[in-house]
Amino acid sequence: MKIVDLRSDTVTKPSAAMREFMFQAEVGDDVFGEDPAINELEEYTAQLFGKEAGLYCSSGTQTNQIAIAVYCKPGTEVICHEDAHIYKYEGGGIARNAGASVRMMRDNNGMLTPDFVRRYINPDNFHLPITALVSVEDTMNRAGGRVYDFQNILDIKKVCDQNNLPLHLDGARVFNALAVNGIDAKTYGAAFDSISICLSKGLGAPVGSVLVGSKDFIHQARRVRKVFGGGMRQAGIIAAGGLYALKHNVTRLTEDHRRAQTLAQVLENCSWVAEVWPVETNIIVVRIKETLKTAEILHKLEQNGVKGIEFGEDLIRFVTHLDIHDEDLAPCEKAFTSI
Repeated sequence: MKIVDLRSDTVTKPSAAMREFMFQAEVGDDVFGEDPAINELEEYTAQLFGKEAGLYCSSGTQTNQIAIAVYCKPGTEVICHEDAHIYKYEGGGIARNAGASVRMMRDNNGMLTPDFVRRYINPDNFHLPITALVSVEDTMNRAGGRVYDFQNILDIKKVCDQNNLPLHLDGARVFNALAVNGIDAKTYGAAFDSISICLSKGLGAPVGSVLVGSKDFIHQARRVRKVFGGGMRQAGIIAAGGLYALKHNVTRLTEDHRRAQTLAQVLENCSWVAEVWPVETNIIVVRIKETLKTAEILHKLEQNGVKGIEFGEDLIRFVTHLDIHDEDLAPCEKAFTSI
């Protein structure tokens, strides 16, 4: 029985064309700045978002944590949402790596607001940590892949500029957001001082993320990457997968969104589902009925050929991606309706 894996868009496998592109990559020692594939990927990604420079890293967690470590000293504070990946899913890295604390917004479906940022920028009071950074996540994973209204981002940026604060984007699924809001990448990128761009989710590359920003910022980030043990040698073999993904797998993201909408409509009519969160991109979150347990539902689904992932005590997440095709939708519908 074929298993349709909807746990995450990180489970994708590189296509034959991507593998061939990676195999042909010209490589060198990246610590010496001599890997042509990495240099091209960093330059291409930075230019895409209108930034001066980029830094290739092994993961989105690493690019986020490097950015935070550049901006924050021990005793400073980061403003973000309590469901933000940088706080919730990066192993306490803000405290461990940067020695910083966190001011977290609650509710509002995972989305930060300019009013919250304005209210919680700390005054110059030695009892309080120094506010050093504001970070948003777009799309917002814990909100079910929701996309920020771009004006909201611009308003947050205005507050940051008025208070001389950098604004960082955890753009793990930023191209999913751009596919929905229709904003040009350069226009969108201008709203942020730095952006973490994941290549191994919806874009389908096997490894890596790119951090982009100013030349000075990336110079400092490169030093932090070294301290984190993130320097790589002939890593152009894997970086080439990211370059291929950026050039070939961005426009097709709308297909993932369409398939997610189709599956969401099926789930809305399933007897075990109490609620389906609004679907904007490739993430579907369902709340199961009170009498049921997520582990039991997930087990039954897998027995019927579909994998999802627990997203909370009564929540299950499904994610469409480039390895999910139209012919996979019918088996998913059959599995969903069999419970």
